[in-house]
Amino acid sequence: MGLSELKIGRLASGGVITNYFCTSACRHCLYNCGPHWEKRYISVEVAEENFRAVKALGCSAVHIGGGEPMLRPEELGSVLDAARRSGVSIDYVETNSSWFKDSESAEKLLSGLRPKGLHTLLVSISPFHNEHIPFARTQGVMDAARRAGLRIFPWVAEFIPDLSAFDASRPHALSEFEVRCGKDYVHRILDRYWIHMGGRALETFRPLLRTKTLEHILRENTTSCGRELTDTSHFHLDLFGNYIPGLCSGLAVARDDLGNGLSPDKYPLLTILGAKGIRGLFYFAAREYGFRPQRAGYINKCDLCTEIRFSLVEAGYDRSKELAPVGFYSRRTLHGRTSR
Repeated sequence: MGLSELKIGRLASGGVITNYFCTSACRHCLYNCGPHWEKRYISVEVAEENFRAVKALGCSAVHIGGGEPMLRPEELGSVLDAARRSGVSIDYVETNSSWFKDSESAEKLLSGLRPKGLHTLLVSISPFHNEHIPFARTQGVMDAARRAGLRIFPWVAEFIPDLSAFDASRPHALSEFEVRCGKDYVHRILDRYWIHMGGRALETFRPLLRTKTLEHILRENTTSCGRELTDTSHFHLDLFGNYIPGLCSGLAVARDDLGNGLSPDKYPLLTILGAKGIRGLFYFAAREYGFRPQRAGYINKCDLCTEIRFSLVEAGYDRSKELAPVGFYSRRTLHGRTSR
């Protein structure tokens, strides 16, 4: 891919991230969400600009995700209103069910959001979520959604028997699942649940997967990352007006630059990745910022790319605004540590 060819064109399918703060710090989270993030929610103005940009680039329906969008239901309602004004429909709103208190209040909350455009609720169901959220809350939200007349998208319903085998009134550590289901339980999740190896998932699965040396990663990845960066089959725009290219969490394109060629001056790192791939980024970071690998092995090129980008931020990289949002690159964020 040539330097002038990196362009985010027509958008296929994606979502809007309303917030990165979350009650949980799930070990598989691609965006390193958690309680330690700034308690900031998308403004109506940014939401509307995001929806208009999406519509202009050919996408007329998106989902709403986070973080946890339901932590601010009134503001979520305003976001749904903004989508309707922009002519964009909402496929579903994601929730981890942490906000559930009782059946009556949950049904009332969901019923109030239904006229604004909430018709389907994606309810997160996994052992990672259950480490933080009692399954009883998840069940309570699904029951309330049914009574409110909403469709339920259980993601992933296959884990319901696993979670049902434990006391539903409290969270359960992954170690409890390993005791009941075998030491390889977490590793076997990869056969049951699509997880992209990025964000916090790297920390969780790196000890469980076969890794490759730096030399091996560089040797087997000689092409550009242009295909991944320009893939719009699962895009996201966030509360800061950042477009996240492909599944590359921690990389950002300004919303207003979508549909146009990305200037190498404004996007030097994306330009390098789009032209030379991980090899180009590695040699740039090593030459310009003294990057040295910190691990003996990496899962894949995305694992190495994430380490390089963390090192650039910590070395004071300030040539562009591509490494965003800033909270993604906090070590506390990466390891899911909460503030006191």
